[in-house]
Amino acid sequence: MIAKDPEPASNPKYARSIPFWRQVVDQGAITQDILDYPYPGSGSEQDPFVVSWLPEDARNPMRYSMWRKIMITITVSIATFVVSVGSSAYSGSNQQVVDYFEIDNEVATLGLSLFVLGFALGPLFWAPLSEFIGRQLPFFVSFGIMTALLAGCAGVDTIYGLLILRFFAGAFGSAPLTNSGGVISDMFPPEQRGLALSLFAASPFMAPALGPVIGGFLVPETYAPVLLRRRAERLSHLTGHVYRTKLDIDSEGGRSLTRMFGMSLLRPWVLLFREPIVLALSIYIAIVYGALFMMFGAFPIVYQEVRGWNQGVGGLAFMGIMVGMIIAVAYTIPDNNRYMKVLKKYNGFAPPESRLPPVILASVCIPVGLFWFAWTNGPSIHWLCSIAACVPFGFGIILIYLGTLSYLIDSYTIYAASVLAANAVMRSSFGAIFPLFTTYMYRGLGIHWASSIPAFLTVLCMPFPFLFYKFGHSIRKRCKYAAESAAHMQKLQQSSKGPEVHVRQVEETPKDG
Repeated sequence: MIAKDPEPASNPKYARSIPFWRQVVDQGAITQDILDYPYPGSGSEQDPFVVSWLPEDARNPMRYSMWRKIMITITVSIATFVVSVGSSAYSGSNQQVVDYFEIDNEVATLGLSLFVLGFALGPLFWAPLSEFIGRQLPFFVSFGIMTALLAGCAGVDTIYGLLILRFFAGAFGSAPLTNSGGVISDMFPPEQRGLALSLFAASPFMAPALGPVIGGFLVPETYAPVLLRRRAERLSHLTGHVYRTKLDIDSEGGRSLTRMFGMSLLRPWVLLFREPIVLALSIYIAIVYGALFMMFGAFPIVYQEVRGWNQGVGGLAFMGIMVGMIIAVAYTIPDNNRYMKVLKKYNGFAPPESRLPPVILASVCIPVGLFWFAWTNGPSIHWLCSIAACVPFGFGIILIYLGTLSYLIDSYTIYAASVLAANAVMRSSFGAIFPLFTTYMYRGLGIHWASSIPAFLTVLCMPFPFLFYKFGHSIRKRCKYAAESAAHMQKLQQSSKGPEVHVRQVEETPKDG
């Protein structure tokens, strides 16, 4: 049954548009068109009006102007960088921590490892919370708590206090690591998501200092289920009728915060160990991530202890990695043109494997760069040679990160949040563990063989993207959750041919719980 509010206003009482500032502060803001729209239902408890996006709904994040999408993407990307730099910046003060607290270097390194370990645990809290209350509030709360904890680190008097505060700063500050990708997926359709993720990766080179100051204030809520729920609540209050979203009606009694947290703690592990695609690619990106964090301990040994550089000059050795990352971001622009051609060929629904060619390229570049660094980092060879070796490594890091995450999102559309949480847990765990044994390994094996260990590990993982590119379609058909996601996308593809526009729902509840 389709019905209108039985008493529509003869004269408009509400504006015809919603200013941006109001979208930021009022998630349930409505217009006269929203109030007068003929929603399906009768407005009773048994048959509520079903709230969905209007055909030309300006509050729908997918319908934002490209300029607004870009500005929001830049803001959340800067916020992500600010959180991430809190982990690596600590390594620059490692020696001062050793001297001030009179501790061993290995104990001081725990300040880096525990911060990254917080990255592993934090997403299990922030991801379900964002799907229950939206993306905006977790950003704001995360920034505030992390800022307070890092301020405490500056004044703490014991190493134990420093390590505890660093751990909780990483855990509470990790909301942008999961929510920023969610904001991008909320706003961009698949054909635009590649460039948006590239911009996300380019965030370290834009304006990092602005992130924590403006992030929570300039990013409006973008999560569609929460926005529609707020709209339904506002319409119910204004009209006296019952308005509900289709997602809330379908999951009646099943969307409690407790159940959401239970799901977030269990499902990532289920996907990690029952889906070979998730397990293999999570291990791969975790090894690469661990190798990157191992460099934070290796570079001071190679360039400061062995070559005698001071701490300031030694930090410049990371410029090689940064140059490679910049080149990778530039590479994603022509690669996105390639993907657009594939997308057009498949009528807007390209197979997930079309995301893997950059990962294949990166799988070659990373071990080449690591072996190159391993055997040119001695003092008898010019320093420029070993730093240049970091360029293909940095190039590969960005392509592995973007390509792998895009492939997982496309392969597990309705389970994307849980898949990314599983990936983040394993990735951050490796990032926390690798620096702990870096010093022992370099002093026991020497700078050449110690640097070769991560190179050998990446060689072992090199076949993964080739195998998934060739056989990924067949593997996904045999994987329960990937098959369910593929069926969901097939329904979406069929519905897109009809007259109605359907909103993509994220992270549906699996049939078996």
